[in-house]
Amino acid sequence: MINDQNLNVYSDLAVEAHDLAVQRTGGEVQGVSVREESKENAKITRIQVLNEQGARTIGKPIGTYITIESEGLRGQNRMVHDQLSEIFASELAALINFEQLRPRPDLEPTIFVVGLGNWNATADALGPHVLNYLMVTRHLYQEAPPELRKGLRPVCALAPGVLGLTGVQTAEIIKGVVEMVKPNLIIAIDALAARYTHRLANTIQISNTGIAPGSGLGKNRMAINQQTMNMPVIAVGVPTVVHAITIVHDALEQLFKSKMFAPPQRERFRHIDEAEKRRMVGNVLGPYMGNLVVSPKGIDELIKDVSRIIAGGINVALHPDITPDNLSLYL
Repeated sequence: MINDQNLNVYSDLAVEAHDLAVQRTGGEVQGVSVREESKENAKITRIQVLNEQGARTIGKPIGTYITIESEGLRGQNRMVHDQLSEIFASELAALINFEQLRPRPDLEPTIFVVGLGNWNATADALGPHVLNYLMVTRHLYQEAPPELRKGLRPVCALAPGVLGLTGVQTAEIIKGVVEMVKPNLIIAIDALAARYTHRLANTIQISNTGIAPGSGLGKNRMAINQQTMNMPVIAVGVPTVVHAITIVHDALEQLFKSKMFAPPQRERFRHIDEAEKRRMVGNVLGPYMGNLVVSPKGIDELIKDVSRIIAGGINVALHPDITPDNLSLYL
């Protein structure tokens, strides 16, 4: 999670954290590696935070962050969705070393998929919705004879709810289940907050650094990561909300860049300090709207479609016998 102190705005996305760092430093960010790749219907950005200097600069822990951007996430084209599932599966599998995770040479690792979020709030229900399409196999794997286990891995899943529903921190619930089930890897899925409106519901982020539930909204919650769970944690998220304050700020920026204002007026606005900009935005939103978060139109269908894409990708990445060609049989 990053906090743009100039606007008191939070974001969960590493690409936005890097962009803000580039704006602050005016050039390349030391300790951070960025590679971009274009594929059909998607742009992939791979960011590696290499050391503590890079972590401090962009406000992200050391690790790998993969961002898949595609307008196809917002569309209704099932063929494009299948392509995005395949891309997502490939990027997710690249972060998992199954051989290293094996508890014994003759046993496949157990993967625990956690659907974070509030199932009563559509914009925050991505995690629970993904579990609806996930292929859960741990109970079958344990009872099946060895010759029937090939092609599958033991996968279990849980939607633990949120603190406001349970009175228990999400990480505490997960920690309790981990101690009983003893998985070898956690995949945590959550809805994220974005800094820029154009990233809403068109971006998937994968990272191997874990996640802090609610951090995109400025909430301080116990993290779900290697340190707290004593095992690797991969976080998957999609930005579904943006702060209203960023919308107003960006609208002001676009307004003063337009041809409606002469160049001298544009320059005067560009040199207004951030404290004054905050005051202007605060006057627009008032005392009750400053913490408002906004989700895109049609969020119900977006969550459903993106959930299928992510669940399909997880199914392909985790189970050797599930391929992009037969994926539809498992959704």
